[in-house]
Amino acid sequence: SSAVGVPLLRKGRDEETSLVTGLAQLHARGVTVDWEAFFAGQGAERIDLPTYAFRRHRYWLESDGPAGAAPDHPLLTQSMHLAESGGLLFTGRLAVGTHPWLADHMVDNNVLFPGAGFVEMAIRAGDEVGCGRIDELTLETPLILTARGSAQVQLTLEPADGNGARRFSVHARTGADVTDGSWTRHATGLLTGGTGKPPAGLEQWPPRGARSVAVDGFYDDLAEGGLRYGPAFQGVRAAWRRGEEMFAEVVLPGSVGAEAGRFGVHPVLLDAALHVVALRGGGLGEVV
Repeated sequence: SSAVGVPLLRKGRDEETSLVTGLAQLHARGVTVDWEAFFAGQGAERIDLPTYAFRRHRYWLESDGPAGAAPDHPLLTQSMHLAESGGLLFTGRLAVGTHPWLADHMVDNNVLFPGAGFVEMAIRAGDEVGCGRIDELTLETPLILTARGSAQVQLTLEPADGNGARRFSVHARTGADVTDGSWTRHATGLLTGGTGKPPAGLEQWPPRGARSVAVDGFYDDLAEGGLRYGPAFQGVRAAWRRGEEMFAEVVLPGSVGAEAGRFGVHPVLLDAALHVVALRGGGLGEVV
């Protein structure tokens, strides 16, 4: 129930004090109290709060870290220019504890970092150097995370070639590898200038001539094939098909939507968009 009850008459207590205490309790529980009316006729007036109790001074030394650091990005938190090669290095740390949505992306009972996450890393690197297009992205080795462990990640961006394109690679080390210095290359790709063009013919939704595709039980079917998507990744709400084309409504759940603005494209949203491949009849390997 949303009702709130407070006593205003208490045995052995002053009535005026009991009344004011009751109003304070209502105010603390979210009930709107008309304080202007309460203080009317008592000669009270509103004053500004003193500021000294709320002032804050930082006494920490400013970091002399690399120029271009991007502490607000959830996957790659630092960047630096490499002295000899002229390339850039981006670093970050991944863990289920700091990125809870990762726990909802499981393949054969393993927490698998989604391929869409590597896309987002490439977007972050491209934003740093003005390369707005991912021309190539090859996923070489799955990045598997443990429930309590973490992975150190490095994205290396090579200097631009004569056309302004830059090759990149993503390495990570997890578990025992963190102590012995062993890194595994998980992805490579190519960034170029320019941007993609939005698809044409979407003035009407659902698209003209597309027929609805049932999505009831869709994620249960994927789970039987070994792809266990938790609530965060179950974003497909509706789908349509027109010949070989697939269209879908994909939603970013509220549990992760609050941080969407910190990403180029949130990996959860992009990953859910790729689930439509399975509805089209593509292999499950194309989904992850």
